[in-house]
Amino acid sequence: MARASDGASDGARPDLGEVLASLRARLDAAKGYLRLDESIERLGALELEVAEPDLWSDPDQARKVTSEYGRVKDDVDHLRALDSQLADAEALHLMALEEGGGVLAELEGELEDIATAVGKALDELELRTLFSGEHDERDAVADIHAGAGGTDAQDWAEMMLRMYLRWAERRGFEVEVDEVSEGGEAGILSATFIVRGRFAYGLLAAERGVHRLVRMSPFDSQHRRQTSFASLDVAPFLEDLSDEIEIDEKDLRIDTYRSSGAGGQHVNVTDSAVRITHLPTGIVTSCQNERSQHQNKAKALQILAAKLAERQREERRKELETLSGPLSDVAWGSQIRSYVLAPYQLVKDLRSGYETGNVEAVLDGDLDDAMIAFLRFRREHEGS
Repeated sequence: MARASDGASDGARPDLGEVLASLRARLDAAKGYLRLDESIERLGALELEVAEPDLWSDPDQARKVTSEYGRVKDDVDHLRALDSQLADAEALHLMALEEGGGVLAELEGELEDIATAVGKALDELELRTLFSGEHDERDAVADIHAGAGGTDAQDWAEMMLRMYLRWAERRGFEVEVDEVSEGGEAGILSATFIVRGRFAYGLLAAERGVHRLVRMSPFDSQHRRQTSFASLDVAPFLEDLSDEIEIDEKDLRIDTYRSSGAGGQHVNVTDSAVRITHLPTGIVTSCQNERSQHQNKAKALQILAAKLAERQREERRKELETLSGPLSDVAWGSQIRSYVLAPYQLVKDLRSGYETGNVEAVLDGDLDDAMIAFLRFRREHEGS
C-alpha cells in the first residue's frame, strides 16, 4: 500500500489487516506515553475549575487553568477521535472480509485513505516523545542576527527570517515580528519574533545556532561565490515570569528611537520604538511594532525576562557552551547547518547528518524533516 506508512519495501501491497493491526499497536502505545488515563482524570478536575463562577477573580490563575484545560482537552479529544476512526476502519475491514473479495476490493481505497490519515496523525503524536525539556510545549521568542559576510550576510538573515515565518505558517502557528533592524544596502541586521503554538519552542530549539549560506553573490559585480553567516537564538516565551525573574530597573538602559520598516501609519511619526539593554548580562531586546512607547517597552521587558529566564535555566543545566549556551562567533567553523546554492544544491545539518537537495523547499519553510532529524539525533546522543 503505497499511501500507508506501513508499506512493504518490495512495492507489494501489504495486507490491510496487518496495516490496521500495526496502527492499533501504535495508537495503544500513544495512549501510554501521552498518559491518556491520567489526562482523562485531570480533564475532569479542570472542567470543574473552569466552571467555577469566580474563576476570573484571579486572572493569572484563570489563564493558567484555561490554558492547561485547552491542552489536556486537545490531547484527549485527539486520541479519542483517532481511536474512533481506527475502530471504524477495523469494523469496515472485518465486514469486507466476511462479505468476500469483491467487497474488500471495493473498500480497499477507502481503507487505505483512513490508514494513511491515522498513520500521519500518529507520526505527529510520536514526535512528542522527542521533546524532553520543561518548556518544549511553550511559545518561543527568537532572534536572527547577520554575521560574517557583509551585505550577503544581511540578505541571508532576511532570507532566514522569511524561512522561519513560512515554516510557522505551514504549521499553523501565529507569529509576531517585534523588531527588525534593516541592513545598510539590503537585508537585515537583526530581527526578533515570537512564535505562538504548541511545541513552538521545542521545535525551534533544534534550529539554535549559526547557519551558513554558499551562493553566487547578487551583490558582487563579478558574481563570485560568497559564503555568509547568520544565527538564530531562541528562548521559551512565557507570558508571566514574575515568579521566576526579577528585573531591577537600575540594571536597565532604555533607549527610544524611530520605528522603521512596515508598520502602518504610526511608523516614523514618533520615537515610539524601545531598545532595552540589561547591563549585567549585555542582553539587548527591542520592540517597535506596538502602537505606543509604553506598549513597546512592556513587550521588550517581557522578551528580556524570557531571555534572562532561559539564561538561568541553561546555567542550572550546566550546558551553556555545549547544547544551549550563547552562540559562538557567527563565522567559519561554528555553523550547525550549511545551505549550498552553488556550485551544487544541498542543505546539510552538520550535527545530525541530515541532508536534502531540495534547497528551495527548505528556504520556503519546509524545515520539519531537518528539525526532527536533529531531535532524534539529540535523543540518541543524550542516551549514549
